[in-house]
Amino acid sequence: MNRHEIKRTRHARRKAGVRKNLLGVPSRPRLSVYRSLSHIYAQVIDDLKGHTLAAASSRDEGVAGSKKDAATQVGKLLAERARKAGVAAVVFDRNGYRFHGRVKALADGAREGGLSF
Repeated sequence: MNRHEIKRTRHARRKAGVRKNLLGVPSRPRLSVYRSLSHIYAQVIDDLKGHTLAAASSRDEGVAGSKKDAATQVGKLLAERARKAGVAAVVFDRNGYRFHGRVKALADGAREGGLSF
């Protein structure tokens, strides 16, 4: 295995470890985060139905600034869209990423926007 395969395997194991304890139910759907090199994406998902209730990303209109600032704006935007969909509380799924930097900024923005987790 080369280093990229090892890195992917380790991330998949971390992700599975986080997900085995999380389930997005209608009363508390799952807020899932995906972080690429240049953008950040977030969804509020009802796992029982398999539906995405709200979504936002740094590629959306009006989101600008540094990566960390954009992540905060994405969190606020997602919280606004989730509240419109009738969601007040979520379970945070960091998707195997460490809870710092852009992931933490997104979580703080979602909390500022009114989501509780």
